[in-house]
Amino acid sequence: PGIYVCAKCGHELFSSRAKYEHSSPWPAFTETVHQDSVAKREERPGALKVSCGKCGNGLGHEFLNDGPKRGQSRF
Repeated sequence: PGIYVCAKCGHELFSSRAKYEHSSPWPAFTETVHQDSVAKREERPGALKVSCGKCGNGLGHEFLNDGPKRGQSRF
């Protein structure tokens, strides 16, 4: 339990309260801790490239409408 932070700069990214089980081997989250926790840019339709909102460290993707509930995204 707690807050997941950027490995490079320590910026707060995700809360364990937003973590859920997903079939991917990586941790999955429904939302960020703060509005500026991450920066996003479209990589392809339905998927955004996600990086740390403070230092730009690559974090993976946000998959739109692929969360545990209809309309939620998955980080």
